[in-house]
Amino acid sequence: MEAVGAFLASREVRIFDQPAPETLGDDEVMLRVCAVGIGGTDREIGAFRYGVAPSGSDRLVLGHESLAKVVKVGERVTSVAPGELVVPIVRRPCSSPHCAPCRSGRQDFCVTGGYAERGIKGIDGFLTRYVVDDEQYLVRVPSALARVGVLVEPLTIVSKAAEQARALLARISWRPTRPRGLVLGAGPVGLLGAMAMIAHGLDTFVYSRESATEECARLTESIGAVYISAAETSAKRLAERIGEVELIFEAAGVSKLAFEAFWALTPNGTCVLTGIPAIGHSVDFEMDRLMRSLVLRNQTLVGAVHAGRHAYTEAVDLLMKFMALFPDAVRRLIGELHPLAHAPALLHKRAGIKDVVAP
Repeated sequence: MEAVGAFLASREVRIFDQPAPETLGDDEVMLRVCAVGIGGTDREIGAFRYGVAPSGSDRLVLGHESLAKVVKVGERVTSVAPGELVVPIVRRPCSSPHCAPCRSGRQDFCVTGGYAERGIKGIDGFLTRYVVDDEQYLVRVPSALARVGVLVEPLTIVSKAAEQARALLARISWRPTRPRGLVLGAGPVGLLGAMAMIAHGLDTFVYSRESATEECARLTESIGAVYISAAETSAKRLAERIGEVELIFEAAGVSKLAFEAFWALTPNGTCVLTGIPAIGHSVDFEMDRLMRSLVLRNQTLVGAVHAGRHAYTEAVDLLMKFMALFPDAVRRLIGELHPLAHAPALLHKRAGIKDVVAP
């Protein structure tokens, strides 16, 4: 059975053969992988800036954004059945008995750093044909989402960010009649974030480096959001261009952009950071002004990473809503499906908005 692995010692990504899984525990499920999305984290691992192989192994099977079909279930499995579609949860809890978040099923808030992540840290991923996983980490996906269900995992970033934003904005007892939101970055996560804002009734702006003639800009406009290109407006001047917004969703992973755009945030507003910038780039920024703004204008700045089961189930519901509101735009996020043989090349050069491999 072919798989795509990052061989960390030799610093190469290649297709290799590994045995297909045969045994199945009582609480385990055998899956046929239908689709795997290629994202920024995969490309960082492919460039050997990140990634941890399973204990005792010299390579890490890549791929964490997956959609799979249940093939066979263990004797004690009750929540899924053969033929159903599922999305596996990526992050797995640490083993520390003192980590309250992990012990309560909220490994997205792990305090030890000892968590594992399929296809990223310590557990093989899904860029292969068959895998086995524990029932507790599988989330059912309706058959209606068979074509786009691979977007569930990146959409969990949006649903986790939305959870954080709701909690922070709940401290305010009033609401603007027409709230406004700004998305930073027009990659897959940014565009999914824009769809979520539109679905929740926000006037939505998307700011990114691509020109206004590129596909991401056209897709933004098709869902009813306003696209602003960095080539036409600097991040520092966003407030002049669009006015202030109640919510900023950062999905670019560029710290300079995130903090320059912060000045578009209204008093009492919230900025949620989800991108992970590369380390080593210093940024010249007015930290005193930022702190004054946060305090005097009652603003909040919060980071949100990965997700637990709650965010996956919410992401499934959101994706169903998106398919009712703007199905063509959702489908346009995914271009052609690539064979497994193309995966190593896709790690180094993006072919579409969201590249997807069908093993």
